[in-house]
Amino acid sequence: MGGAVTETSVRLGQPTGRWVLLTSVLGSSLAMLDATVVNVALKQIGNDLGADLADLQWTLSGYSLTLASFVLLGGALADRFGRRRVFVIGVAWFAVGSALCGLAPNVAMLIAARAFQGIGGALLTPGSLAIISASFSADDRPRAIGAWSGFGGIAGAVGPFLGGWLVDVWSWRLIFLVNLPLAAVVIPVALRHVPESVDPGARHRLDVPGAVLGVLGLAGLTYASIVSGKEGASVTVAMTGTLGVLALVAFTLVERWSANPLVPPRLFASRQFTVANLFTIAVYAALSVVFFLLVLNLQVVAGYSPLAAGVSILPVTAVMLALSSRSGAIAQRIGPKLQLTVGPLLAAAGLALTLQVGPGVSYVTGVLPAVALFGLGLVFFVAPLTATVLAATPPEHVGVASAVNNAVARSAGLLGIALLPALAGLSATDYRNAHAFAAGYRLATLVNVGLLIAGSLLAAIGIANEIPQTVTEPGRAPEVLRHSYSCPVDGPRLETIQPARRDT
Repeated sequence: MGGAVTETSVRLGQPTGRWVLLTSVLGSSLAMLDATVVNVALKQIGNDLGADLADLQWTLSGYSLTLASFVLLGGALADRFGRRRVFVIGVAWFAVGSALCGLAPNVAMLIAARAFQGIGGALLTPGSLAIISASFSADDRPRAIGAWSGFGGIAGAVGPFLGGWLVDVWSWRLIFLVNLPLAAVVIPVALRHVPESVDPGARHRLDVPGAVLGVLGLAGLTYASIVSGKEGASVTVAMTGTLGVLALVAFTLVERWSANPLVPPRLFASRQFTVANLFTIAVYAALSVVFFLLVLNLQVVAGYSPLAAGVSILPVTAVMLALSSRSGAIAQRIGPKLQLTVGPLLAAAGLALTLQVGPGVSYVTGVLPAVALFGLGLVFFVAPLTATVLAATPPEHVGVASAVNNAVARSAGLLGIALLPALAGLSATDYRNAHAFAAGYRLATLVNVGLLIAGSLLAAIGIANEIPQTVTEPGRAPEVLRHSYSCPVDGPRLETIQPARRDT
């Protein structure tokens, strides 16, 4: 998997460029699909393995916990030891974890396998984007990243439909085993066609204390949140929750003092970056719980089959496919503030409409308007949020800033899934009781609506409206004014948009 580190300037129209893009898309799609495909199968997993609601939460959270905890370390390892090498290791690791999930004889083994699988996801996820950034020429890189982002989003959104179909065709086990042939394609293609690259400026000393404290902090808070739904305010819950908080405080201090921090503290000197990540916490805590509980609600309360429940939320995918690129173009012209403010409100309105879902509900009048409006809200803010995070970051830290925002989003979703069901009174076998689940879903949805509104307020108050400047040179069409800089990767130079300020 090694080989010499080469400087490359791959073009998207070349065969090599298409192979690189295909490898990155397929590899990242493994993690994106698995983050959503499992939701549809939860009810069947619980029935088959005799699991309670806390076990189902751990089935999701075990994966999210290790993915969120190790994604920054995965990026650091890729920079130091080779992006292709770590990416391939991550794909292989993920495939082994998928096999263990598909063959798990009980829920404890399934949860352990999901945590193992999440580590593979943390190794392959940052590497897939880093490979694109290091391989493509500056002219083609934005289109390549756009294609990677678009196909990755589609993979995540199609997950519920695919999961429902696989469960109906055979068993929930197939949603994990289907990853094996995909990994078998990705690994040889990556070894044959993807050039290796490293960050020559990266130091070989890793921030191990920071990585360990981050894992312990998230694990402690997640454990306390999930167990509290079963045991209430027990001594175990209080101790693990306190240890989790202390570990995260220690993580913050270690990152401040470390010579090689996983999260450079100076990133948060930017108010724009800080507010954008606070916005991410609010909205992604809500979004993760939505996809967890809505699919269950459609099955438990409305009586949909797994396939029908997955198909029911496909309009979210359709709306994002149709409008995401236009949303990004609009934000580039007018700045992100308006869309980051309006988007969460639209998503909140769509989510509130799901409260009418009940036994015998009409899909056309009761479900379709809700999920379509919810998807429209996502269209408004997902792409502008990413652009805002990167534009607020010093050029030399674009990669780590993206990883930080990714980790923040996943951590917010992890804690949302852990906390919200307990706060809504959902516990034990409520997912088998339509009446109890409907009451808990209503309360959880109201909390999620509140989180989305909080995100909107954060954007309205705290986000500066930065837009790209445009210039016109003789004989050329208007284009974005870019600032070129040296990026610490062994590959082509990167470019970043030079923002201008528009006050609104």
